[in-house]
Amino acid sequence: MNAIAADLKHIIENATERLQAIPESLTEASHIDGQWSAKQILGHLIDSAANNHQRFVRAQFTDDLVFQGYNQEQWIRVQHYDEELWTDLIDLWRGYNLHLAHVISQIPEDKLTQLRTAHTLDKIAWQTVSATEPTTLDYLIRDYLGHLQAHLEQLFAVAQAEQ
Repeated sequence: MNAIAADLKHIIENATERLQAIPESLTEASHIDGQWSAKQILGHLIDSAANNHQRFVRAQFTDDLVFQGYNQEQWIRVQHYDEELWTDLIDLWRGYNLHLAHVISQIPEDKLTQLRTAHTLDKIAWQTVSATEPTTLDYLIRDYLGHLQAHLEQLFAVAQAEQ
């Protein structure tokens, strides 16, 4: 298993315990300063996993990193994450990310490090890359992990503030 996949598995295992410790009653709490509820944050992370899954796969048989973005607020709104059980959301998030760790572990090194001049990481990445700067699939995956960790910390802070 490559280091990125191992890092993702480590994040998943550590976060799963913390997520399971959050009582259901705190997950639907009203938004703090306009932020999402805990369920909506975890739902967003599920959406991010779904969108990045296809990116990680497609990037292995193309020479670019050109991907469409998605409207995060609409995805949250139409899926009604606040109406799902917290434990079901945790299970879905965990399972999807374990699968992503498997997918990532199978990516050949040359595909991870291949420089791509055509990309949309100036628009879709969490930490954007200039459109004129070449980038790699490795960067996109690490960006996904950074985004994941940032939202997990946001989620834990929302839950802590409600206790």
